[in-house]
Amino acid sequence: MKTFNIYNDEINRLLQLREDHFNDFKSKRIAPAKLQETFVAFANSDGGDIYIGIEDDSVKTERINGFNDQEEANDLISVLLEYTTPAVENVITEFLDTKDKGLILHFNIPKSPKVHYTANGDCFIRINASKIKIKGERITFLSYAKGAEPYEKKIVDDADVEDIINSSALSDYMTRVATNITPELFLKKQQLLTKRDSERLPNVGCILLFDEDAQATMNTRCAVKVYRLRTTEKEYKREQLQELPITINGTTEEVIKKTVKKVEEYINGASFSDGEKLIKLIYPSEALKEILVNAVIHRDYSLNDDIHVRIFDNRVEIQSPGKLPGYMTIENLYTERFSRNPNIVRMLHNLPNPVNHDIGEGLDTAKNELKKAGLVDPSFEETENAFIVTIKHQRLASIEDVILNYFQENPTAILTNKLVRQLSGEDDMQKVKIALQKLRSMGKIKVEDENVSAFKYKYIKA
Repeated sequence: MKTFNIYNDEINRLLQLREDHFNDFKSKRIAPAKLQETFVAFANSDGGDIYIGIEDDSVKTERINGFNDQEEANDLISVLLEYTTPAVENVITEFLDTKDKGLILHFNIPKSPKVHYTANGDCFIRINASKIKIKGERITFLSYAKGAEPYEKKIVDDADVEDIINSSALSDYMTRVATNITPELFLKKQQLLTKRDSERLPNVGCILLFDEDAQATMNTRCAVKVYRLRTTEKEYKREQLQELPITINGTTEEVIKKTVKKVEEYINGASFSDGEKLIKLIYPSEALKEILVNAVIHRDYSLNDDIHVRIFDNRVEIQSPGKLPGYMTIENLYTERFSRNPNIVRMLHNLPNPVNHDIGEGLDTAKNELKKAGLVDPSFEETENAFIVTIKHQRLASIEDVILNYFQENPTAILTNKLVRQLSGEDDMQKVKIALQKLRSMGKIKVEDENVSAFKYKYIKA
């Protein structure tokens, strides 16, 4: 096993780390079974680092008390790597040699696509700086969230096979894929019926794909809600809604198509006033479509919530229920692939001219389309129960270029700090102020009236 020398600066940086959702310190005296609980909790959550040989910061004396040699840590390593069920893959294990204070054993544990258990059969998750033991239904939902156990194959108790067999959605699908087998055999072959005792019943994937009243049959919130908000603020008030949110129901394919159409309607009317005229906001429709498709086909349907699409005056936010599945993280979104609902993804892709045309390439396509339109890349945020993609109407061009281009197109125009923020998509008032001051010092622009407060400055072309 590799050993790396670390020196005072690196040791001090280690000691300054706080125990949190991603970091933990353990004494070398810890029992292997106890350490395994923390190890499993990290793997079942978002991954993290464990350092053994460092006391927690409540210890007032020397915190580092490392192993004398590698053999002294064998029991710990063995229990974690060999007796965790199933084994956690891609764990980095190494020793950090502090010289006079001994060896620190370091485990870097990745976020795992599986649910893991200790040798005693217990399951733990990591929340902030603590581990929590979970049982029963919570383990099941952890499995759904990770994609380890596909929720799309769960039986829907209120569903009737006959209703699906006779649905126009199934008939239309079978016609388009040109199959002549019976509807029931087709559903069975496509893994859309799950066996219980002696009968096969419609599962979640089956209902979402072919039940024309899918949201009612599922008896959960699994529609899409679209909002048009007349504001650029982070938080919004009810009175800033242009109209009541639109709820979009139907089969998965219908929901995607209707959502794309409704969002495009709102986007086509997206604009703001510069005091004299309306400035139109242009978003590439292909980028929006790809992100909306991803939100619908990769969401966690085990969570009782809708997808929320919020169209602000300067951005579009798409909030999809569920954290990223499996080993997916915000950092590897463009390079890794993991489908939470592989059957739904496959069934849609088998159609002629499918809504999910390029499997696994949706975000790349969105990023490229935004770049072509001169807009910044989409941004991503993961919360406790949701994944949010934001498309900002923020220019790739510098703030200075945006200002100069605007004056080139509108020589008699008047600019304010607020209008520059709207034009550029840059939210930071101070950054815009610096750009305006820079152009002013270069003689490119000037203040219309210097006798007013600097907060009220209006700028014109010099």
